[in-house]
Amino acid sequence: MADAENVAAAGSGSAGKPVSEEAILKVAKEVVVKFIEVGRLSPTNFTETFQDVYRAVRDAVRS
Repeated sequence: MADAENVAAAGSGSAGKPVSEEAILKVAKEVVVKFIEVGRLSPTNFTETFQDVYRAVRDAVRS
């Protein structure tokens, strides 16, 4: 989950370089895959949940 740590550090309001779209996508994918692995999400709901997680990650790092 190193990607998640990188995105969190880069988007924590510091004056660092902007977070790439690719990094946001990777973190969102990792979160959703982890939800599936631990049984909190069914793969059939992947699309809907991925969109929600993606928006949350994007908004967190771009705020």
